[in-house]
Amino acid sequence: MVRGFGLVAGGVLLGGLADLGTARDAGADSGPTVYTRADWGAQPPRRADRILDHRPDHIVVHHTATPNVTDYSMEQAFALSRAIQRYHMHHNGWNDTGQQFTISRGGIVMEGRDNTLPAVRAGRHLLGAHVAGHNSHTVGIENEGDYMSATPPDTLLEALTHTCAWLCLRYGLDPGRAIVGHRDFNATNCPGDRLYGALPRLREDTAALLAALRQQLIHNDRSVPGFPDIPEENIPSYPDAPVGEVAVEYHHGPV
Repeated sequence: MVRGFGLVAGGVLLGGLADLGTARDAGADSGPTVYTRADWGAQPPRRADRILDHRPDHIVVHHTATPNVTDYSMEQAFALSRAIQRYHMHHNGWNDTGQQFTISRGGIVMEGRDNTLPAVRAGRHLLGAHVAGHNSHTVGIENEGDYMSATPPDTLLEALTHTCAWLCLRYGLDPGRAIVGHRDFNATNCPGDRLYGALPRLREDTAALLAALRQQLIHNDRSVPGFPDIPEENIPSYPDAPVGEVAVEYHHGPV
């Protein structure tokens, strides 16, 4: 797979073609290839998910608390998405997988909860289940691996940067304020010390990419959404991370 904006390799362009024109001139506001639920073999949700009539104001970074595999294949990525969904639906008893997006260690980006992509295309927020008390205004991205002591691979971080830049563009978000870790809202160690420590660089890299994308939209005489105000109740409270939190695969604190 060739990674980068405006490329298709078996998935779908983030943002779609109907409202973005051709793949060539859509590159300014399309993200990395996203593999759909049909691609990775998702189970149908127990009931229809709710698409809310507003845009989210935060992107929450998670880790899956699973082994740091060296298998970067598409088969491994798809198996990861299926395993997360099984855990969320059959262990937790949820309607569907909780997060909106999943990224493998090989940098493969996958749709999570059902109807995530249509919601993003419409500039609306699909209600997920990934951060307690704040699901109504946050997009969750699960990143494969356990990053308490291990460093996330460049393949994952590159895909995460591209995905965050695209979401910031579509929703008019400021990366400096919008990109947070799960532990910023809830008392958990997620997304791990190392991935959490990488968030300042992620915000910087996302902002640089976003600036280029926004400039391209302006050059093409297309509107650029402004950064929204964030209600006080939606601002992270930064609780202390717990000591001795038990690590369980696919579970990473309050949701």
